[in-house]
Amino acid sequence: MIMLHRLGHQTEPFFLTPDLIVTVEANPDTVITLTTGAKLVVVESPETIVTLVQDTRVNVLVDALDQREREREGQGWPTPTAEPARLAPPPTSHDDEPAATGAPV
Repeated sequence: MIMLHRLGHQTEPFFLTPDLIVTVEANPDTVITLTTGAKLVVVESPETIVTLVQDTRVNVLVDALDQREREREGQGWPTPTAEPARLAPPPTSHDDEPAATGAPV
């Protein structure tokens, strides 16, 4: 989530999920268009919003990689091998074949 301020309400921040942002324009005020079609006019510049979104996404990836490393160290995960494990083929079912009645076809 990124913290922004509506134009005219600088003392009241709000949080926005960056995944909802479709466009950010300066007209001259900064207008954010959301996937819902809603438009928000904010104090922050488009460049600031881009930086906030990038920082948020980088932090998510860093946290995910850190968690993965902690899990591997704590649980002794095997290291990846060059060849993936082979799975057995699924059992063959004969339910779709007509039952033999002994009568000529």
